[in-house]
Amino acid sequence: MEQKPKITPRPNGPLRVEGLTDLASRKGPIACQPTMALCRCGGSASKPFCDGTHKNNGFSSAKEEGRIEDKRETYRGREITVHDNRGLCAHAGHCTDGLPAVFRMKQEPWIAPDMAGRDAVAATIHKCPSGALSYSVDGVERRERGGKPAIYIAPDGPYVVTGAPQLQETDMGEGAPTGHYTLCRCGGSKNKPFCDGSHWRIGFKDD
Repeated sequence: MEQKPKITPRPNGPLRVEGLTDLASRKGPIACQPTMALCRCGGSASKPFCDGTHKNNGFSSAKEEGRIEDKRETYRGREITVHDNRGLCAHAGHCTDGLPAVFRMKQEPWIAPDMAGRDAVAATIHKCPSGALSYSVDGVERRERGGKPAIYIAPDGPYVVTGAPQLQETDMGEGAPTGHYTLCRCGGSKNKPFCDGSHWRIGFKDD
């Protein structure tokens, strides 16, 4: 059986990626090597690859105080139940922009599953890159998505990982899928190695 690629966040250093053959950005595919070091301090002049800048810019891979709590909440509807862990959210906005009647900013409860049809809610959750959202139908949770192992470099944002590369030496978080997640590359996340949306706050740009 073919082995899954591995991603290992190095302490105070880059992401060590082994065995990946699908790496891409908005500009198209990027040639892969059997082992690669991807920048996550935000400072490399050779993005997405590490150039050693983390050794000089004070980058720390530690989780920080004040990060959003790692806690999963459940919102039950008549046809679909939505599960959400805000501590995993990368704030990509696919839920609030795509289905605002259900995913309601600045309202409590912020998720109202019955405000749209089951299929619309499920389709919106499938767009969540971080794995913060999942759902259950008839008591069966749909969390994993399958697909080919890949990393997409979001413009001015995180590494969007799909297809279940094995994330090594990392606690995944309550209710987190292992098949898809977002990894910080701006250096600013309080919940490293995961993205917490800090690239928006600090104005991260990938030139």
